[in-house]
Amino acid sequence: MVPSPAEPVAAEGSGKTEELSPASVGTAPPSGPGPSDAKEEVEVELAGPAGAQPPAPPEGGWGWLVMLAAMWCNGSVFGIQNACGVLFVAMLKTFGSKDDDQMVFKTAWVSSLSMGMIFFCCPIVSIFTDIFGCRKTAVVGAAIGFIGLMSSSFVSSIEPLYLTYGIIFASGCSFAYQPSLVILGHYFKKRLGLVNGIVTAGSSLFTILLPLLLRVLTDNLDLFYTLRILCIFMFVLFLAGFTYRPLVPSVREKESGIKGGKRSSFFSRRKFSPPQKIFNFAIFKVKAYAVWAVGIPLALFGYFVPYVHLVKHVNERFKEEPNKEVVLMCIGVTSGVGRLLFGRIADYVPGVKKVYLQVLSFVFIGLMSMMIPLCSVFGALIAVCLIMGLFDGCFISIMAPIAFELVGAQDVSQAIGFLLGFMSIPMTVGPPIAGLLREKLGSYDVAFYLAGVPPLIGGAVLCFIPWIHSKKQREMDKTTGGEKLEKMLGNQNSLLSSSSGIVKKESDSVI
Repeated sequence: MVPSPAEPVAAEGSGKTEELSPASVGTAPPSGPGPSDAKEEVEVELAGPAGAQPPAPPEGGWGWLVMLAAMWCNGSVFGIQNACGVLFVAMLKTFGSKDDDQMVFKTAWVSSLSMGMIFFCCPIVSIFTDIFGCRKTAVVGAAIGFIGLMSSSFVSSIEPLYLTYGIIFASGCSFAYQPSLVILGHYFKKRLGLVNGIVTAGSSLFTILLPLLLRVLTDNLDLFYTLRILCIFMFVLFLAGFTYRPLVPSVREKESGIKGGKRSSFFSRRKFSPPQKIFNFAIFKVKAYAVWAVGIPLALFGYFVPYVHLVKHVNERFKEEPNKEVVLMCIGVTSGVGRLLFGRIADYVPGVKKVYLQVLSFVFIGLMSMMIPLCSVFGALIAVCLIMGLFDGCFISIMAPIAFELVGAQDVSQAIGFLLGFMSIPMTVGPPIAGLLREKLGSYDVAFYLAGVPPLIGGAVLCFIPWIHSKKQREMDKTTGGEKLEKMLGNQNSLLSSSSGIVKKESDSVI
Protein backbone atom coordinates (compact mmCIF):
# COMPACT_ATOMS: atom_id res chain seq x y z
CA MET A 1 0.00 0.00 0.00
CA VAL A 2 1.16 3.50 -0.80
CA PRO A 3 0.63 5.43 2.45
CA SER A 4 -1.80 8.28 2.22
CA PRO A 5 -0.06 11.67 2.31
CA ALA A 6 -2.95 13.07 4.29
CA GLU A 7 -2.08 10.94 7.31
CA PRO A 8 1.22 12.54 8.37
CA VAL A 9 -0.22 15.96 7.81
CA ALA A 10 -3.15 15.23 10.06
CA ALA A 11 -0.80 13.86 12.70
CA GLU A 12 1.70 16.67 12.69
CA GLY A 13 -0.73 19.55 12.53
CA SER A 14 -0.73 22.64 10.42
CA GLY A 15 2.74 23.66 11.52
CA LYS A 16 4.20 21.01 9.19
CA THR A 17 2.13 22.28 6.32
CA GLU A 18 3.25 25.82 6.80
CA GLU A 19 6.88 24.74 7.04
CA LEU A 20 6.70 23.52 3.46
CA SER A 21 5.48 26.84 2.08
CA PRO A 22 8.15 28.68 0.05
CA ALA A 23 7.21 31.94 1.67
CA SER A 24 8.07 30.61 5.08
CA VAL A 25 11.71 29.77 4.26
CA GLY A 26 14.05 31.80 6.39
CA THR A 27 11.37 32.95 8.79
CA ALA A 28 10.04 31.52 11.99
CA PRO A 29 7.04 29.30 11.35
CA PRO A 30 3.84 30.89 12.60
CA SER A 31 1.74 29.24 15.23
CA GLY A 32 -0.89 26.71 14.15
CA PRO A 33 -4.32 28.00 13.27
CA GLY A 34 -7.18 27.89 15.72
CA PRO A 35 -10.62 26.47 15.03
CA SER A 36 -11.83 29.63 13.32
CA ASP A 37 -8.93 29.68 10.85
CA ALA A 38 -10.37 26.76 8.89
CA LYS A 39 -13.12 29.09 7.66
CA GLU A 40 -10.55 31.51 6.25
CA GLU A 41 -8.74 29.12 3.92
CA VAL A 42 -8.78 30.11 0.27
CA GLU A 43 -8.76 28.20 -2.96
CA VAL A 44 -5.59 26.57 -4.10
CA GLU A 45 -3.11 27.72 -6.66
CA LEU A 46 -2.70 24.32 -8.20
CA ALA A 47 1.07 24.74 -8.51
CA GLY A 48 2.46 24.10 -5.07
CA PRO A 49 6.04 23.69 -3.89
CA ALA A 50 7.70 20.48 -5.00
CA GLY A 51 7.07 17.64 -2.58
CA ALA A 52 4.64 19.68 -0.48
CA GLN A 53 2.11 17.71 1.51
CA PRO A 54 -1.60 18.60 1.20
CA PRO A 55 -3.13 20.40 4.16
CA ALA A 56 -5.00 18.48 6.81
CA PRO A 57 -8.73 18.21 5.99
CA PRO A 58 -10.77 20.60 8.16
CA GLU A 59 -13.47 17.92 8.71
CA GLY A 60 -16.27 20.41 8.11
CA GLY A 61 -16.73 24.14 7.58
CA TRP A 62 -17.24 24.90 3.89
CA GLY A 63 -16.98 21.15 3.38
CA TRP A 64 -20.58 20.66 4.48
CA LEU A 65 -21.78 22.82 1.58
CA VAL A 66 -19.46 20.91 -0.75
CA MET A 67 -21.00 17.70 0.58
CA LEU A 68 -24.53 18.93 -0.25
CA ALA A 69 -23.44 19.96 -3.75
CA ALA A 70 -21.83 16.56 -4.31
CA MET A 71 -25.00 14.93 -2.99
CA TRP A 72 -27.08 16.80 -5.58
CA CYS A 73 -24.59 15.71 -8.24
CA ASN A 74 -24.93 12.03 -7.34
CA GLY A 75 -28.69 12.39 -7.12
CA SER A 76 -29.26 14.14 -10.43
CA VAL A 77 -26.78 12.00 -12.39
CA PHE A 78 -27.57 8.53 -11.06
CA GLY A 79 -31.16 9.25 -10.10
CA ILE A 80 -31.90 9.82 -13.80
CA GLN A 81 -29.83 6.79 -14.80
CA ASN A 82 -31.39 4.47 -12.23
CA ALA A 83 -34.91 5.57 -13.21
CA CYS A 84 -34.18 4.70 -16.83
CA GLY A 85 -36.61 1.79 -16.62
CA VAL A 86 -39.50 4.28 -16.77
CA LEU A 87 -37.85 6.17 -19.64
CA PHE A 88 -37.19 2.82 -21.34
CA VAL A 89 -40.92 2.06 -21.41
CA ALA A 90 -41.67 5.61 -22.63
CA MET A 91 -39.11 5.26 -25.45
CA LEU A 92 -40.66 1.96 -26.54
CA LYS A 93 -44.08 3.63 -26.58
CA THR A 94 -42.81 6.70 -28.48
CA PHE A 95 -40.55 5.05 -31.06
CA GLY A 96 -41.76 1.43 -31.02
CA SER A 97 -43.23 -0.34 -33.98
CA LYS A 98 -45.00 -3.68 -34.23
CA ASP A 99 -42.93 -4.46 -37.34
CA ASP A 100 -39.62 -4.02 -35.49
CA ASP A 101 -38.86 -7.20 -33.55
CA GLN A 102 -35.57 -5.84 -32.16
CA MET A 103 -36.93 -2.63 -30.66
CA VAL A 104 -36.23 -3.76 -27.08
CA PHE A 105 -32.62 -4.49 -28.02
CA LYS A 106 -32.22 -1.13 -29.77
CA THR A 107 -33.85 0.88 -26.99
CA ALA A 108 -31.79 -0.84 -24.28
CA TRP A 109 -28.66 0.58 -25.92
CA VAL A 110 -29.73 4.16 -25.10
CA SER A 111 -29.69 3.76 -21.32
CA SER A 112 -26.85 1.25 -21.37
CA LEU A 113 -24.64 3.48 -23.52
CA SER A 114 -25.43 6.43 -21.26
CA MET A 115 -24.40 4.62 -18.07
CA GLY A 116 -21.33 3.16 -19.74
CA MET A 117 -20.15 6.53 -21.06
CA ILE A 118 -20.35 8.07 -17.59
CA PHE A 119 -17.72 5.62 -16.40
CA PHE A 120 -15.80 5.35 -19.68
CA CYS A 121 -14.92 9.06 -19.62
CA CYS A 122 -13.70 9.02 -16.02
CA PRO A 123 -9.99 8.37 -16.79
CA ILE A 124 -10.01 11.43 -19.05
CA VAL A 125 -11.98 13.41 -16.49
CA SER A 126 -9.38 12.61 -13.84
CA ILE A 127 -6.70 14.28 -15.98
CA PHE A 128 -8.84 17.40 -16.43
CA THR A 129 -9.48 17.38 -12.68
CA ASP A 130 -5.74 17.22 -11.95
CA ILE A 131 -4.95 20.07 -14.37
CA PHE A 132 -7.92 22.43 -14.08
CA GLY A 133 -9.29 21.50 -10.66
CA CYS A 134 -12.57 20.04 -9.49
CA ARG A 135 -14.62 23.21 -9.88
CA LYS A 136 -13.96 24.04 -13.53
CA THR A 137 -14.26 20.41 -14.57
CA ALA A 138 -17.60 19.94 -12.79
CA VAL A 139 -19.16 23.18 -14.05
CA VAL A 140 -18.21 22.55 -17.69
CA GLY A 141 -19.46 18.97 -17.39
CA ALA A 142 -22.85 20.06 -16.09
CA ALA A 143 -23.17 22.51 -18.98
CA ILE A 144 -22.41 19.76 -21.51
CA GLY A 145 -24.92 17.45 -19.82
CA PHE A 146 -27.58 20.16 -20.03
CA ILE A 147 -26.96 20.59 -23.77
CA GLY A 148 -27.11 16.84 -24.39
CA LEU A 149 -30.33 16.34 -22.46
CA MET A 150 -32.01 19.32 -24.11
CA SER A 151 -30.96 18.06 -27.56
CA SER A 152 -32.49 14.67 -26.76
CA SER A 153 -35.91 16.27 -26.47
CA PHE A 154 -35.94 17.23 -30.16
CA VAL A 155 -35.17 13.89 -31.85
CA SER A 156 -37.62 12.06 -34.10
CA SER A 157 -36.27 8.49 -33.86
CA ILE A 158 -34.35 6.26 -31.47
CA GLU A 159 -30.99 6.38 -33.26
CA PRO A 160 -30.12 10.07 -32.57
CA LEU A 161 -30.56 9.36 -28.84
CA TYR A 162 -27.41 7.26 -29.00
CA LEU A 163 -25.50 10.50 -29.62
CA THR A 164 -27.48 13.11 -27.68
CA TYR A 165 -28.48 11.06 -24.62
CA GLY A 166 -26.03 8.17 -24.72
CA ILE A 167 -22.84 10.16 -25.44
CA ILE A 168 -23.20 13.94 -25.01
CA PHE A 169 -25.44 13.91 -21.94
CA ALA A 170 -23.54 11.03 -20.35
CA SER A 171 -20.13 12.60 -21.02
CA GLY A 172 -21.25 15.79 -19.34
CA CYS A 173 -22.51 13.78 -16.37
CA SER A 174 -19.13 12.08 -16.15
CA PHE A 175 -17.26 15.40 -16.04
CA ALA A 176 -19.62 16.59 -13.31
CA TYR A 177 -19.61 13.37 -11.29
CA GLN A 178 -15.97 12.35 -10.91
CA PRO A 179 -14.81 15.65 -9.29
CA SER A 180 -17.55 15.22 -6.68
CA LEU A 181 -15.71 12.13 -5.41
CA VAL A 182 -12.28 13.77 -5.36
CA ILE A 183 -13.27 17.05 -3.68
CA LEU A 184 -14.61 15.26 -0.60
CA GLY A 185 -11.10 14.08 0.29
CA HIS A 186 -10.00 17.74 0.46
CA TYR A 187 -12.39 18.44 3.32
CA PHE A 188 -12.79 15.13 5.16
CA LYS A 189 -10.63 12.20 6.30
CA LYS A 190 -11.87 10.91 9.64
CA ARG A 191 -15.48 11.28 8.48
CA LEU A 192 -14.86 10.37 4.84
CA GLY A 193 -16.82 7.12 5.01
CA LEU A 194 -19.85 8.82 6.58
CA VAL A 195 -19.68 11.77 4.16
CA ASN A 196 -19.41 9.42 1.16
CA GLY A 197 -22.42 7.57 2.49
CA ILE A 198 -24.43 10.79 2.71
CA VAL A 199 -23.31 11.96 -0.73
CA THR A 200 -24.05 8.67 -2.47
CA ALA A 201 -27.39 8.52 -0.64
CA GLY A 202 -28.37 11.42 -2.90
CA SER A 203 -28.77 9.05 -5.82
CA SER A 204 -30.92 6.80 -3.65
CA LEU A 205 -33.20 9.68 -2.69
CA PHE A 206 -33.59 10.66 -6.33
CA THR A 207 -34.08 7.01 -7.32
CA ILE A 208 -37.03 6.91 -4.90
CA LEU A 209 -38.66 10.10 -6.17
CA LEU A 210 -37.83 10.21 -9.89
CA PRO A 211 -39.72 7.04 -10.97
CA LEU A 212 -42.94 8.54 -9.59
CA LEU A 213 -42.20 11.91 -11.16
CA LEU A 214 -41.25 10.39 -14.50
CA ARG A 215 -44.34 8.17 -14.50
CA VAL A 216 -46.58 11.21 -13.97
CA LEU A 217 -44.73 13.25 -16.60
CA THR A 218 -44.67 10.56 -19.27
CA ASP A 219 -48.37 9.74 -18.73
CA ASN A 220 -49.61 13.34 -18.76
CA LEU A 221 -47.09 14.93 -21.16
CA ASP A 222 -44.75 12.91 -23.35
CA LEU A 223 -41.15 11.76 -23.47
CA PHE A 224 -39.82 15.00 -24.96
CA TYR A 225 -41.35 17.38 -22.40
CA THR A 226 -40.18 15.00 -19.66
CA LEU A 227 -36.58 15.33 -20.86
CA ARG A 228 -36.89 19.13 -20.93
CA ILE A 229 -38.10 19.16 -17.34
CA LEU A 230 -35.13 16.97 -16.37
CA CYS A 231 -32.87 19.72 -17.73
CA ILE A 232 -33.73 21.69 -14.57
CA PHE A 233 -31.75 19.13 -12.56
CA MET A 234 -28.71 19.68 -14.75
CA PHE A 235 -28.96 23.47 -14.41
CA VAL A 236 -28.93 23.20 -10.61
CA LEU A 237 -25.95 20.85 -10.96
CA PHE A 238 -24.21 23.56 -12.99
CA LEU A 239 -24.63 25.99 -10.08
CA ALA A 240 -23.58 23.38 -7.49
CA GLY A 241 -20.23 22.89 -9.23
CA PHE A 242 -19.13 26.40 -8.22
CA THR A 243 -18.90 25.28 -4.58
CA TYR A 244 -15.97 22.90 -5.22
CA ARG A 245 -13.28 25.11 -3.72
CA PRO A 246 -9.99 23.31 -2.95
CA LEU A 247 -7.93 24.16 0.12
CA VAL A 248 -4.44 25.61 0.71
CA PRO A 249 -2.32 26.08 3.84
CA SER A 250 -3.56 29.04 5.81
CA VAL A 251 -0.06 30.58 5.93
CA ARG A 252 -0.38 31.56 2.28
CA GLU A 253 -3.56 33.38 3.15
CA LYS A 254 -1.98 35.13 6.12
CA GLU A 255 0.97 36.39 4.10
CA SER A 256 -1.18 37.61 1.21
CA GLY A 257 -3.67 39.24 3.56
CA ILE A 258 -6.60 37.79 1.63
CA LYS A 259 -9.55 36.43 3.53
CA GLY A 260 -11.32 33.23 2.58
CA GLY A 261 -14.10 34.12 0.22
CA LYS A 262 -12.60 37.23 -1.40
CA ARG A 263 -10.42 35.40 -3.89
CA SER A 264 -12.89 32.88 -5.19
CA SER A 265 -13.61 34.07 -8.71
CA PHE A 266 -14.12 31.07 -10.98
CA PHE A 267 -12.64 32.95 -13.91
CA SER A 268 -9.63 34.35 -12.04
CA ARG A 269 -6.24 33.65 -13.59
CA ARG A 270 -4.41 31.02 -11.64
CA LYS A 271 -1.10 29.28 -11.96
CA PHE A 272 -1.22 25.58 -12.48
CA SER A 273 1.31 22.96 -13.41
CA PRO A 274 0.19 19.91 -15.37
CA PRO A 275 1.15 16.52 -14.00
CA GLN A 276 4.46 15.05 -15.13
CA LYS A 277 2.62 12.17 -16.76
CA ILE A 278 -0.82 12.54 -18.29
CA PHE A 279 -1.79 8.99 -17.38
CA ASN A 280 -0.37 7.85 -14.06
CA PHE A 281 0.03 4.16 -14.87
CA ALA A 282 2.38 3.82 -11.89
CA ILE A 283 -0.63 3.19 -9.66
CA PHE A 284 -0.99 -0.25 -11.27
CA LYS A 285 2.32 -1.20 -9.64
CA VAL A 286 0.29 -1.32 -6.43
CA LYS A 287 -0.80 -4.96 -6.79
CA ALA A 288 -3.75 -4.62 -4.45
CA TYR A 289 -5.15 -1.78 -6.59
CA ALA A 290 -4.53 -3.75 -9.79
CA VAL A 291 -6.56 -6.68 -8.44
CA TRP A 292 -9.29 -4.30 -7.31
CA ALA A 293 -9.39 -2.71 -10.77
CA VAL A 294 -9.94 -6.17 -12.28
CA GLY A 295 -12.38 -7.59 -9.74
CA ILE A 296 -14.83 -4.68 -9.70
CA PRO A 297 -15.49 -4.59 -13.48
CA LEU A 298 -15.69 -8.38 -13.54
CA ALA A 299 -18.50 -8.23 -10.99
CA LEU A 300 -20.51 -5.62 -12.88
CA PHE A 301 -21.53 -7.42 -16.09
CA GLY A 302 -24.97 -8.01 -14.61
CA TYR A 303 -25.14 -5.07 -12.21
CA PHE A 304 -27.11 -2.63 -14.39
CA VAL A 305 -29.49 -5.21 -15.90
CA PRO A 306 -32.21 -4.88 -13.20
CA TYR A 307 -32.24 -1.08 -13.47
CA VAL A 308 -32.95 -1.21 -17.22
CA HIS A 309 -35.19 -4.26 -17.54
CA LEU A 310 -36.89 -4.74 -14.18
CA VAL A 311 -39.89 -2.50 -14.94
CA LYS A 312 -40.40 -4.24 -18.29
CA HIS A 313 -40.14 -7.63 -16.55
CA VAL A 314 -42.77 -6.57 -14.00
CA ASN A 315 -45.07 -5.39 -16.82
CA GLU A 316 -44.87 -8.87 -18.34
CA ARG A 317 -44.99 -10.97 -15.16
CA PHE A 318 -47.40 -8.90 -13.02
CA LYS A 319 -49.69 -7.21 -15.54
CA GLU A 320 -52.44 -6.49 -13.03
CA GLU A 321 -50.22 -4.71 -10.51
CA PRO A 322 -50.53 -0.89 -10.47
CA ASN A 323 -47.51 1.37 -9.87
CA LYS A 324 -45.01 -1.15 -11.17
CA GLU A 325 -42.18 1.38 -10.86
CA VAL A 326 -42.33 0.82 -7.09
CA VAL A 327 -39.68 -1.89 -7.53
CA LEU A 328 -37.12 0.79 -8.48
CA MET A 329 -38.25 2.88 -5.53
CA CYS A 330 -37.61 -0.04 -3.18
CA ILE A 331 -34.08 -0.38 -4.49
CA GLY A 332 -33.61 3.34 -4.02
CA VAL A 333 -34.94 3.39 -0.46
CA THR A 334 -32.76 0.62 0.92
CA SER A 335 -29.80 1.71 -1.19
CA GLY A 336 -29.90 5.03 0.64
CA VAL A 337 -30.08 3.24 3.97
CA GLY A 338 -27.19 0.99 2.94
CA ARG A 339 -25.00 3.93 1.90
CA LEU A 340 -25.47 5.68 5.22
CA LEU A 341 -25.16 2.50 7.28
CA PHE A 342 -22.18 0.90 5.56
CA GLY A 343 -20.51 4.26 4.99
CA ARG A 344 -20.44 4.71 8.75
CA ILE A 345 -19.39 1.10 9.34
CA ALA A 346 -16.50 1.58 6.90
CA ASP A 347 -15.07 4.29 9.19
CA TYR A 348 -14.55 1.60 11.85
CA VAL A 349 -13.11 -1.06 9.52
CA PRO A 350 -9.31 -0.65 9.40
CA GLY A 351 -7.43 -0.17 6.13
CA VAL A 352 -8.14 -2.30 3.09
CA LYS A 353 -10.27 -4.71 5.10
CA LYS A 354 -13.08 -2.44 3.88
CA VAL A 355 -12.90 -4.59 0.73
CA TYR A 356 -14.67 -7.38 2.61
CA LEU A 357 -17.75 -5.16 2.73
CA GLN A 358 -17.73 -5.01 -1.06
CA VAL A 359 -17.32 -8.79 -1.23
CA LEU A 360 -20.39 -9.16 0.97
CA SER A 361 -22.35 -6.74 -1.20
CA PHE A 362 -21.52 -8.58 -4.43
CA VAL A 363 -22.55 -11.92 -2.97
CA PHE A 364 -26.00 -10.59 -2.06
CA ILE A 365 -26.43 -8.62 -5.31
CA GLY A 366 -25.67 -11.76 -7.31
CA LEU A 367 -28.02 -13.94 -5.31
CA MET A 368 -30.86 -11.41 -5.45
CA SER A 369 -30.50 -11.03 -9.24
CA MET A 370 -30.91 -14.80 -9.59
CA MET A 371 -34.00 -14.75 -7.37
CA ILE A 372 -35.90 -12.15 -9.44
CA PRO A 373 -37.29 -14.73 -11.94
CA LEU A 374 -38.23 -17.06 -9.04
CA CYS A 375 -40.64 -14.52 -7.54
CA SER A 376 -44.18 -15.50 -8.49
CA VAL A 377 -45.70 -13.11 -5.92
CA PHE A 378 -45.21 -9.35 -6.23
CA GLY A 379 -44.50 -9.04 -2.50
CA ALA A 380 -41.60 -11.49 -2.81
CA LEU A 381 -40.14 -9.39 -5.63
CA ILE A 382 -40.40 -6.30 -3.41
CA ALA A 383 -38.43 -8.11 -0.67
CA VAL A 384 -35.73 -9.11 -3.17
CA CYS A 385 -35.45 -5.53 -4.40
CA LEU A 386 -35.16 -4.23 -0.83
CA ILE A 387 -32.24 -6.56 -0.07
CA MET A 388 -30.57 -5.82 -3.40
CA GLY A 389 -30.79 -2.08 -2.77
CA LEU A 390 -29.28 -2.39 0.72
CA PHE A 391 -26.12 -4.07 -0.56
CA ASP A 392 -26.01 -1.88 -3.65
CA GLY A 393 -25.62 1.01 -1.22
CA CYS A 394 -22.81 -0.86 0.54
CA PHE A 395 -20.89 -1.33 -2.72
CA ILE A 396 -21.23 2.30 -3.82
CA SER A 397 -20.54 4.10 -0.54
CA ILE A 398 -17.09 2.62 0.13
CA MET A 399 -15.60 2.99 -3.36
CA ALA A 400 -13.75 6.22 -2.59
CA PRO A 401 -12.53 5.20 0.92
CA ILE A 402 -11.02 2.01 -0.50
CA ALA A 403 -9.29 3.96 -3.26
CA PHE A 404 -7.77 6.33 -0.68
CA GLU A 405 -6.51 3.33 1.31
CA LEU A 406 -4.95 1.60 -1.70
CA VAL A 407 -3.11 4.44 -3.47
CA GLY A 408 -3.17 7.46 -1.14
CA ALA A 409 -4.71 10.90 -1.58
CA GLN A 410 -2.28 12.20 -4.21
CA ASP A 411 -3.13 9.47 -6.75
CA VAL A 412 -6.77 8.89 -5.86
CA SER A 413 -8.18 11.02 -8.71
CA GLN A 414 -6.70 8.87 -11.47
CA ALA A 415 -7.16 5.68 -9.44
CA ILE A 416 -10.91 6.30 -9.30
CA GLY A 417 -10.89 7.46 -12.92
CA PHE A 418 -9.23 4.30 -14.22
CA LEU A 419 -11.54 2.07 -12.20
CA LEU A 420 -14.70 3.82 -13.40
CA GLY A 421 -13.37 3.62 -16.95
CA PHE A 422 -12.96 -0.14 -16.65
CA MET A 423 -16.46 -0.37 -15.18
CA SER A 424 -17.95 1.20 -18.31
CA ILE A 425 -17.43 -1.88 -20.48
CA PRO A 426 -19.48 -4.42 -18.47
CA MET A 427 -22.14 -1.87 -17.57
CA THR A 428 -22.60 -0.99 -21.25
CA VAL A 429 -22.63 -4.54 -22.57
CA GLY A 430 -24.82 -6.19 -19.92
CA PRO A 431 -28.29 -4.65 -20.54
CA PRO A 432 -28.30 -5.04 -24.37
CA ILE A 433 -27.32 -8.70 -23.99
CA ALA A 434 -30.19 -9.13 -21.53
CA GLY A 435 -32.53 -7.46 -24.04
CA LEU A 436 -31.29 -9.77 -26.80
CA LEU A 437 -31.93 -12.83 -24.62
CA ARG A 438 -35.43 -11.53 -23.96
CA GLU A 439 -36.09 -11.22 -27.70
CA LYS A 440 -34.78 -14.72 -28.41
CA LEU A 441 -36.25 -16.60 -25.44
CA GLY A 442 -39.46 -14.65 -24.83
CA SER A 443 -38.78 -13.84 -21.17
CA TYR A 444 -36.16 -12.28 -18.89
CA ASP A 445 -35.63 -15.39 -16.73
CA VAL A 446 -32.32 -16.54 -18.24
CA ALA A 447 -31.08 -12.94 -18.42
CA PHE A 448 -31.55 -12.43 -14.67
CA TYR A 449 -30.03 -15.82 -13.83
CA LEU A 450 -26.90 -14.98 -15.83
CA ALA A 451 -26.78 -11.45 -14.38
CA GLY A 452 -26.21 -12.94 -10.92
CA VAL A 453 -23.09 -14.92 -11.86
CA PRO A 454 -20.51 -12.11 -12.43
CA PRO A 455 -20.99 -10.48 -8.99
CA LEU A 456 -20.19 -13.80 -7.31
CA ILE A 457 -17.03 -14.26 -9.40
CA GLY A 458 -15.91 -10.66 -8.86
CA GLY A 459 -16.46 -10.94 -5.12
CA ALA A 460 -14.24 -14.02 -5.00
CA VAL A 461 -11.44 -12.10 -6.76
CA LEU A 462 -11.67 -9.21 -4.29
CA CYS A 463 -11.01 -11.57 -1.38
CA PHE A 464 -7.33 -11.67 -2.37
CA ILE A 465 -6.78 -7.93 -1.87
CA PRO A 466 -6.22 -7.85 1.93
CA TRP A 467 -3.76 -10.77 1.65
CA ILE A 468 -1.81 -9.05 -1.15
CA HIS A 469 -1.79 -5.79 0.76
CA SER A 470 -0.58 -7.35 4.02
CA LYS A 471 2.19 -9.20 2.17
CA LYS A 472 3.32 -5.98 0.50
CA GLN A 473 3.17 -4.15 3.82
CA ARG A 474 5.43 -6.76 5.46
CA GLU A 475 7.95 -6.39 2.63
CA MET A 476 7.91 -2.61 3.03
CA ASP A 477 8.35 -2.87 6.79
CA LYS A 478 11.25 -5.28 6.33
CA THR A 479 12.91 -3.01 3.78
CA THR A 480 12.35 0.09 5.92
CA GLY A 481 13.73 -1.71 8.99
CA GLY A 482 16.85 -2.75 7.07
CA GLU A 483 17.42 0.78 5.83
CA LYS A 484 17.03 2.20 9.33
CA LEU A 485 19.50 -0.35 10.75
CA GLU A 486 21.99 0.37 7.97
CA LYS A 487 21.66 4.09 8.53
CA MET A 488 22.09 3.68 12.29
CA LEU A 489 25.22 1.56 11.82
CA GLY A 490 26.56 4.12 9.34
CA ASN A 491 26.01 6.90 11.86
CA GLN A 492 27.79 4.87 14.54
CA ASN A 493 30.75 4.18 12.25
CA SER A 494 30.94 7.84 11.36
CA LEU A 495 30.87 8.78 15.03
CA LEU A 496 33.64 6.27 15.84
CA SER A 497 35.76 7.57 12.96
CA SER A 498 35.33 11.14 14.19
CA SER A 499 36.25 10.13 17.76
CA SER A 500 39.30 8.23 16.52
CA GLY A 501 40.46 11.23 14.55
CA ILE A 502 40.12 13.52 17.55
CA VAL A 503 42.06 11.13 19.81
CA LYS A 504 44.85 10.80 17.24
CA LYS A 505 45.08 14.57 16.81
CA GLU A 506 45.29 15.12 20.56
CA SER A 507 47.98 12.42 20.81
CA ASP A 508 50.06 14.05 18.08
CA SER A 509 49.81 17.42 19.78
CA VAL A 510 51.06 15.94 23.08
CA ILE A 511 54.05 14.35 21.39
